[in-house]
Amino acid sequence: MEDRLFYWFLRWIALGPLLRLVFRPTVEGIENVPVEGPAILASNHLSYADWLFMPLTLNRKVTFVAKAEYFTTPGIKGWLQKTFFSGAGQVPIDRSGRDAAAGALLSAKRVLASGGLFGIYPEGTRSHDGRLYRGKTGVAKLAIETGVPVIPVAVVGTDVVAPPGKTFGRWTRPHVRFGKPLDFSRYEGLENDRFILRSATDEIMYEIMRLSGQEYVDMYASRAKALDKEAARRGSGDDSGDAGDGGSAGLKAS
Repeated sequence: MEDRLFYWFLRWIALGPLLRLVFRPTVEGIENVPVEGPAILASNHLSYADWLFMPLTLNRKVTFVAKAEYFTTPGIKGWLQKTFFSGAGQVPIDRSGRDAAAGALLSAKRVLASGGLFGIYPEGTRSHDGRLYRGKTGVAKLAIETGVPVIPVAVVGTDVVAPPGKTFGRWTRPHVRFGKPLDFSRYEGLENDRFILRSATDEIMYEIMRLSGQEYVDMYASRAKALDKEAARRGSGDDSGDAGDGGSAGLKAS
């Protein structure tokens, strides 16, 4: 009860009014989000600010999964973290799961079983270059196991407000688009078929791509980040070598 009160306190008094006043976010397709009952909101992920602006456009609480450490750290810092993340609509990964992915699914199922909205980023991590990357199949597994519809979501402009690697960027008006619900009931009982999971996930990602207008890359975002870091490291090493030689040529459920 306290967490719920704190959530609405942040939304309507402490944080929400300030974000609306400063950034004036816009929304499209809000009629696609049910006014009651469970649904999965599958969104692109351009910035850490995504989880602030997308829920801000709805009159329902949206719950995300957060690292368990945010809820178990001892001391005053731990209490402050737990209070904020719980009140902001975050739930910890269920540690009874065999791994982080399984634990996240258990936590998500609990939210949906209570009739809530569950937010998820199928890419698994923020896009480092503004492109949309291959989705991990956990979102499809969750949808098929629970029989809950998936609403594709595109959040646009948050990478301008808070670019990757920076706390603040430039002012813009973030825009949130909610697509039509996707029904995967035709796959009932097939939640362990990897081909079905990939097909359903790709369908979700296609709709997100269509809503966001992002370029799609058929690679996991984590892999793309690693490759770019390696390329940057090698480039830096080559530059150093050139100077020294005097100019010689030198993106679990997944």
